[in-house]
Amino acid sequence: MKRRLFILPVMLATVLASCDDLFEPALENTQDITSIYDNPAMAANLLGNAILTIGQVAYPNGPDYDLATDDAVCNNDGDGWYTMTTGQWSAQNNPTDRWQHAYHAIQYVNLFLAEVDNVNFAENEGANLMFRDKYRGLALAFRGMLHYYLLQAHAGMVDGTLMGVPYHEVAEDAGSDFNQPRLTYAETVAKIKADYAGALELLPAKYVNLTDKQADQVPAKYHQYFATPAARVTFYNRVFGVKFVGMPDALSLAALSAQMDLLSASPAFAASGVTYADAAKALADVIKDGIGGLSGMPADGHKWFHFDNNLANGENPKEILWRGENRSQYGGHEMEENNFPPTLAGGGRTNPTQNLVDAFPMANGYPITDSNSGYDPNNPYQGRDPRFYDAIVYHGSSQGADPNYLIDCAEDSQTTDGLNKENNVSTRTGYYMRKLTLSGIVNNNGSWNDLVHYTPRIRYTELLLGYAEAANEAYGPTADGGNGMSAYDVIKDIRKRAMGNDLGNDPYLESIKGDKDQMRTLIRNERRLELCFENKRFWDVRRWGEDLDVEVKGMRVNKAAGTFTVFTVGKLGYNNQTHRYGPIPYSETVKYSALQQNDGY
Repeated sequence: MKRRLFILPVMLATVLASCDDLFEPALENTQDITSIYDNPAMAANLLGNAILTIGQVAYPNGPDYDLATDDAVCNNDGDGWYTMTTGQWSAQNNPTDRWQHAYHAIQYVNLFLAEVDNVNFAENEGANLMFRDKYRGLALAFRGMLHYYLLQAHAGMVDGTLMGVPYHEVAEDAGSDFNQPRLTYAETVAKIKADYAGALELLPAKYVNLTDKQADQVPAKYHQYFATPAARVTFYNRVFGVKFVGMPDALSLAALSAQMDLLSASPAFAASGVTYADAAKALADVIKDGIGGLSGMPADGHKWFHFDNNLANGENPKEILWRGENRSQYGGHEMEENNFPPTLAGGGRTNPTQNLVDAFPMANGYPITDSNSGYDPNNPYQGRDPRFYDAIVYHGSSQGADPNYLIDCAEDSQTTDGLNKENNVSTRTGYYMRKLTLSGIVNNNGSWNDLVHYTPRIRYTELLLGYAEAANEAYGPTADGGNGMSAYDVIKDIRKRAMGNDLGNDPYLESIKGDKDQMRTLIRNERRLELCFENKRFWDVRRWGEDLDVEVKGMRVNKAAGTFTVFTVGKLGYNNQTHRYGPIPYSETVKYSALQQNDGY
């Protein structure tokens, strides 16, 4: 039977920028599959659905997943992330569900892969082959990614076996058998890596424009189709040139694969057979290829969220290996509207916890619980790690365009910024989120101005912290395993970058560098600080096997009494066994008998 398509127009400047006539949205919504043969715009939109879905399911525009951790709470008791933390996370109520969106996108990818060799992308035979190779490579990359995000959200234990997800490699139609069992976790990983390998055979190491003198760098299989080296370069740049920066290439796929190795080596997934040594080697290779090793760590990488409004589509700051699209013409004030304190016309949605605040050390590097730290509970915000001031709006700190405008988070505040002053608007913890927001965005009489935001998908700091974790587990704190850097080396440089001269020789790090367990605690804490509000901790505490049902704390400031009192906001309603992994959607397990649910759901 002939397949029918519903094509969604997408705004993908980096994907669809090479040739205007190639990527105009299709005029009709309903088309026969053969319509794409002479309409490459429609074919490209099949892949457009895939990358749009990747952004939706794995990289939300905001700290959604952090709202389900001990780092932040949502101030809206009707929000799905709020209710999830109150013991209501189930196969029928799952804000982390990626199943429907991801498999829907995978169907589009598989439709494209089945037909790409029939699509006429260009009149020139060589250019047509280039286009087909590139889009086949991108399709394989997207299929692997989508299955990885499914694996992260839905893998789990079934009767003592670590299971993955069904792997869809062909497009389905009305005659397909939809009752497919799950692969094991290891089998799913192998399939993902096979798709990545297939993509690497077709995609360039990097999207660049070649000069005529570099004509020999065009892969040899294309040479025969062009009369001159100059023509060869012209068409190569049209297909694989710099306009496609931001699409998966060899380095981003290697990074994605290395991140999967780190997940697989972690305690919750150790049955996969992947070791921390495997993960360390993979991560070290990406870091070396991307920035030349630890010495290439960007000096301002911890401030990546101080957004650069001059970045072109696809261009990355040095800290970011791969990122999502710019958010300006759509969503250019969404972060601020959602998260600014209410007196700045914001919704105050993301409330950092005292748990996270206490995780920031003093500027001398000592944890606040250490007697050498100098921490004063009666002056708790003085002399802290500079990352604290970049991440958290606390009582008496400034926020917004006016540096003299101070946020009053106290319980006896006369403003709605105060603790629990107005339900679903005011802070529930005594804090608001600063990181990710831009002070230059303001609300004037109900109208917001827009500035550019972007979402990092892979940061080099995340890769370095992943390496530190893996290296410490595989080799201990100070050995490098032949990779040219140790866990100690990485953590020393990251902390020095953040705290500067106040850190000195980092006496706290020096005191624990010989202890693998203490180094593990420090590495995990550094990851928590560097990646806060970036949707990482939800997955980290689960893969590490840490306690999930922890109490969430806040700070009650009373101006009249001059007191700072830590209080309990609530307790995360997770089960340490069941909620280590996410569920398979209930609706799917009811429909398909071969699809087994994770234990406990």
